[in-house]
Amino acid sequence: MNYGRKTPSTYRSNPSIYSHATTRSYSNLNASSIKSKSLKSLKIPFYKKPIFKNNEFVDIQKFSFICGLFSIFVALFTILTAVFDIYCLAMAAPGSRHYGYYFISYEFVYVGNVHVRNSLIICALFSLVAGFVVLITSISLCIALRREHEKKIIPWLWTMAGFIILRFCTLLLFAIVNDLIFAYNVLIVFLWTVFLAALIYGWLTVYSLYLELKDLSKLEDLAHLRLGTMASMHSLAGSRPITPFTTPHSQHHSIV
Repeated sequence: MNYGRKTPSTYRSNPSIYSHATTRSYSNLNASSIKSKSLKSLKIPFYKKPIFKNNEFVDIQKFSFICGLFSIFVALFTILTAVFDIYCLAMAAPGSRHYGYYFISYEFVYVGNVHVRNSLIICALFSLVAGFVVLITSISLCIALRREHEKKIIPWLWTMAGFIILRFCTLLLFAIVNDLIFAYNVLIVFLWTVFLAALIYGWLTVYSLYLELKDLSKLEDLAHLRLGTMASMHSLAGSRPITPFTTPHSQHHSIV
C-alpha cells in the first residue's frame, strides 16, 4: 500500500480515441499558427534590406567613400553655379541698363515672365543654401566612413535625399523655361542629368552600407551582452563552490 500517494483511478474513465485525435489536431493547429507568426515576424521589410552588396567587382565601402568625395564636388559646383545664376539674373533684369565692357553676354538668361524669373531666383537661393548643407554633411560622411560610425551617416542620407529632389525640380524648371540653343543652358542640363543619376546610385550605395553597419553593430551589442551575462554567471558560480554530491539541503545546513 502506498500511504500518502494517490494513484489515478481508471474506473469509468477510459480515454476516447476521438478525444486524443481532437487534442492532437488542436495542438497541430496551434503549432502551425505559432510557426506562421514567427516566420512573419522574421520577414525583413524591403527598405531594411541592403540594395547593393559586396562582390568581386564592387566594394561598397570604398565606393561609398568615393560617393562622399563626389558629393563634396557636387556641393561646390552647386554653390558656384547658384551664385553665377543669381548674378546673371540680377544683371539681366528687365528694364536695367548697364554701361561698360562685359566679358559675357546675358542673352542666355531668362527675361520673360516676372513670376517665372522670381521662381528661378528662389531656386538658385535654395540651391545655394542646400549646397552649403550638403558640403558640411559630405565632409562628416567621409569622416564617418573612415571610422565606421553608422549613426553619423544618417544626416547625409536625409540631406542628400532632399537635395536630389530639390535639384530635380530645379532642373525641370530650368530646362523648360530657358532656351536650349545656348551652350551654357545645354551644358547645365546635361551635367545635372549626369550628376543626379550618379547621386541616386551613390545614395543607394551609402544606404546599403549603412544597413550593413547597423546590423554589425547589433551583432556586436548582442555579443557583448552575452559575454557580460556569462561573466556574471561565472562570478556567481565561483563565489559558492558546488560539488556533484552537494544537495540544496546540505548547502542549507552548511550555511547555517
